[in-house]
Amino acid sequence: MANIKSAMKRINVIKKKTARNRMVKSQLKTAIKRFEEAVAIGNLEEAKAKLRFVEKKLMQAAAKNVIHKGKASRKVSRLAAKLNKAV
Repeated sequence: MANIKSAMKRINVIKKKTARNRMVKSQLKTAIKRFEEAVAIGNLEEAKAKLRFVEKKLMQAAAKNVIHKGKASRKVSRLAAKLNKAV
């Protein structure tokens, strides 16, 4: 454990950021899973709406540096391709 006051403060900041990053990543996984379920059952209208939501969440996560910008773009591209293939 840190002895220096500023180091202890940094540990608290890191805990908060880690908790936020975990929450955001969990939300992304859930949103992607719901999109894939909609595609799997063939509900394309719902899948399109879910894709828009997933894209928004991915770009927000990339903007906050929770995930890399390229990773967000790649995921959006692959999910869009999956939807187009289902159509």
